[in-house]
This record gives sequence, structure tokens and C-alpha cells, in this order.
Amino acid sequence: MNPVVLLAGVGLWSALYEEMKRNLASDGRFSEKIFIVPLTPLDWVGFPPSPERSTNRVMRRLHETIARVETLFPNEPITLVAHSGGGTVALIYLLGENFQGDAYSNASVQRLVALGTPFRSVEKFAKIKTDFIAERLTPRFFDKVEVISVASSFRKGDPNGDLRERLAFELYRNTFGDGKSDGDGVVPIEACHLDGATNVVIKGAEHLPAPFANWYGATRAVAQWKAYLLQTEPRA
Repeated sequence: MNPVVLLAGVGLWSALYEEMKRNLASDGRFSEKIFIVPLTPLDWVGFPPSPERSTNRVMRRLHETIARVETLFPNEPITLVAHSGGGTVALIYLLGENFQGDAYSNASVQRLVALGTPFRSVEKFAKIKTDFIAERLTPRFFDKVEVISVASSFRKGDPNGDLRERLAFELYRNTFGDGKSDGDGVVPIEACHLDGATNVVIKGAEHLPAPFANWYGATRAVAQWKAYLLQTEPRA
């Protein structure tokens, strides 16, 4: 397996992704080639609060981590695994275009696996990112970076259902689309669809990491998408 970098979702922190790292290296191999971008909630919120600048702060941490991996494993293509809103941050980083004053150039990352990432959103701060991506993403980008967008069929939103179904309904409606959609409990499947990417739907994965939850980093969920980390021929 080539080096893998894990990027947390919006508002989450790096320690939560130790479970995902363990499950990706469950056979004891490759653990030295899996890295977690060091993040805290403060990186997302800012001090004083400036959530509109969260993408810039997180891109800087991501770039520092990738630079370290490049030093340790020179000439090896890197796979970036990004969860939730971290996926839109990762894609903006990989586009290499100026975003609120920051742009990065990187050719080492040749694959992005986005887990439960809303590439379409009506939420205020998420929309800053999704609009930027929609305006600048072209088919040529996918010649350089393979993108796999993984969504989950876990819970359907229902305004008349139990508490969890009603909550999913509100979250889906406030993210993108019809609240009666299917999704991972937070992000509806259709919001994860990205034209040009390989769009995958797995079964039963919850969005948020929690004790005993089968979230995207848990054993059962990882088993469904881990195969997409396997590198084929390096891209030109």
C-alpha cells in the first residue's frame, strides 16, 4: 500500500481517526505509512471565531503533513482519505487554485477517497467550498487525481418517524435536497455525488464517530471501502 493521509471532518479532531488508522492497518502492516493530519476543533473554528477561514487553516495543516510524508516516502504516490467536510477542503487543496488568498501545488496526491462528503450543500459555510469547487472543477482534473466519493445508505429521513429519522430529515434537508432522502444520518447520498468521480454507496455506515458506532472508520465500514486505497498504475 502506498502512503495514506487521513483528514478529519469539519469540527472533528485527529485523535478520533486513530480507529480508522487501526482498521486500515488491521493486519499490522502498513501502519507506518498511514498518517493523520493533526487537527483540533480550534483549527475549524478559529480564534477569534472565523469559520469562513477554516479551509485555509486546515489546508495549511494538510500541506505540512503531505510534505512530511513526501520526505519519508519520496516518489511514492499518496492517497488522501478525507471525511465529511474535510473532503471539500481536500479537493480545494488539490485543485491548486487561489482560495481566499491561499493556493498549493502538489503532484504527489494521486487519489482522493472522500467519505460522506457533501459536494453539494446549501449550508452557509459549506457552500463557500462547494460553490468554489463547482466553478473550477473540470474533467481534466480527473486525469491527475482519481476521486472516489463514498456515501452510505444507513437511515432514511422521515418527518413523521422516530427521533433519529426526524433528525435525519432535518439534516438532509438543510444539507441538500429532499429531507426524505437516504443517507448516513447526516449527509444524504445525492449530496455526495460528484460528476467525474467514482461514486460509491456502501451499506450501514453512520456519519459521525462515536463509541460503538459503525461509522466510516469502524471495522465493518472500512472493510467496504478499503479496497479503493489500492493503487494501480501511477498517473502521468
